[in-house]
Amino acid sequence: MQKVRSFSEHEDFQYLEGISQKNHYAFTSLYSKYFQGLVLASDRYVKELDVAKEIVQEVFLRMWEQPFKLDENGSLKSYLYRIVINYSINHLRREKNIFQHHLKIADQVTYDSLDEIQEEQELKILIFNEIELLPAQCKKVFKMSRFEGLKYREIAVLLEISEKTVENHMIKALKILREKIYERNDVNNSYKLKIFSMLLIMG
Repeated sequence: MQKVRSFSEHEDFQYLEGISQKNHYAFTSLYSKYFQGLVLASDRYVKELDVAKEIVQEVFLRMWEQPFKLDENGSLKSYLYRIVINYSINHLRREKNIFQHHLKIADQVTYDSLDEIQEEQELKILIFNEIELLPAQCKKVFKMSRFEGLKYREIAVLLEISEKTVENHMIKALKILREKIYERNDVNNSYKLKIFSMLLIMG
């Protein structure tokens, strides 16, 4: 039985058709739609953002040079994530930098775990977008704490402010982000809880 496509899936099939006809607009549209999420998925394995970007670019370049078609029930999104993950695993094997537990994870990748990876990347994208909207100093403090792993004391020294001010910025950032997330009508409550939980532990 033929699968009923969502709007996004229908759009993807149109882009694929355009790419097969060397339509640059179709290619750049698909690239923009999935690039960020695919990079984050690759980075989950290779642990190097620049390498992850190169892998995703390689996948899209291969798609442009050798266009393909999916069957009627295929999902381009799942296909792209699968290919990027496979490329990332192959990169690790080529570089001989993979640890045993990475091999175990790589060998056990299933479509169920693929869905979890996609969901995690979508959560991260939502978080990153909201972080970029924070007030400048508040955003700087939050990124230094969560992304660079700096202690409040270290941030205070680098920014020449008090530890209390750093703490206040963090409290303000989390409050703003929590409110922004919970104001979103396009996200269900369980998803909102996951997003905010990730904010508390990310780094």
